Amino acid sequence: MAINKTRLYKQHIEHNAKMVDFSGWNMPINYGSQINEHKIVRSSAGIFDVSHMTVFDLFGSEQEAFLRKLLPNDIGKIINNQKGLYSPLLDESGGILDDLIVYNMGNNFRIISNCATSAQNHEWFIKQSSKFDVAVSFNEDVSIIAVQGPESVKKLNKIGFNDINNLSNFDIKCDASVMIAKTGYTGEEGFEIIVNNSEVISLWKKLIDVGASPIGLGARDTLRLEAGLNLYGVDMDQTNNPYESNLSWTIDLNDTDRDFIGKKALSLIDKNISKELKGVILKERSILRSGQVISHENGTGEILSGTFSPTLGYSIGMARLDKGHNNKGKVQIRNKEFNIEIISLPFLRKGKIKV
Repeated sequence: MAINKTRLYKQHIEHNAKMVDFSGWNMPINYGSQINEHKIVRSSAGIFDVSHMTVFDLFGSEQEAFLRKLLPNDIGKIINNQKGLYSPLLDESGGILDDLIVYNMGNNFRIISNCATSAQNHEWFIKQSSKFDVAVSFNEDVSIIAVQGPESVKKLNKIGFNDINNLSNFDIKCDASVMIAKTGYTGEEGFEIIVNNSEVISLWKKLIDVGASPIGLGARDTLRLEAGLNLYGVDMDQTNNPYESNLSWTIDLNDTDRDFIGKKALSLIDKNISKELKGVILKERSILRSGQVISHENGTGEILSGTFSPTLGYSIGMARLDKGHNNKGKVQIRNKEFNIEIISLPFLRKGKIKV
């Protein structure tokens, strides 16, 4: 039973949201039509309450050294710039504990991670920071609104965010009470805004007043799936390594002297026999769902995420499967086999269909 509510809970109720329990948070799944909300983000601009995400702020003189040890992606890439860095969080065996974004805010670093892993991550950060001059603070004083879609810049300009037009992906702007990052989870142009709790309702209302539409977590899931973005706990977890999760690009080995958690274990993985994460297309009349079994001429696999794609008009999914499929396979759905096409992800990115 959900016990947590964001500061925008009453706003969701006023907009007739259907509320559900999402990892202990009472969150909007949709405001009427999930498909319509999906299409709004692809064509205009939608706003998401993502205040259930976990915000950690770092303090101390050894933040950089701590993060270089903690993460496989190298924080050195953003050490001189106010930017974000995406990285998995690994255990000693190379298993994925979570995925997160670290932001260099100028005076300190900030980590935003998933809500379901907040307690686990906090314990892990405290344990791993014990040898560094670093304090990790669980920040409950801020909320997060994501503004996503091709008209997101236009909507934000209308409410006074006039210095964001030239931001590149993962760039951020900070002042005393607001952090705006050019990041998102939809595959569209977009931003995530972290504000003090006292300001979030005002910001939400301003965005609605200029024509941005509230979007629920249901459309967020179909949007991210079309964009080929992993959902932690569904498409990957601690039993998976980055090489079988399309995250090899986050393993930075350029500094051979840097010893990050999981590095030794990753060096022992034979990447030629690892399973791979792929996109799956089913154009026949059925829907791909989590847990369905895939077979192909050289092995098997399993659907991890699956749904009907409102943009493409047929069913799509993400699957982890043995290599050697030659882009063809079959999926078992209710005792019937269907032909599938196996492709490289994503299906769609920033309005451009990739399949």
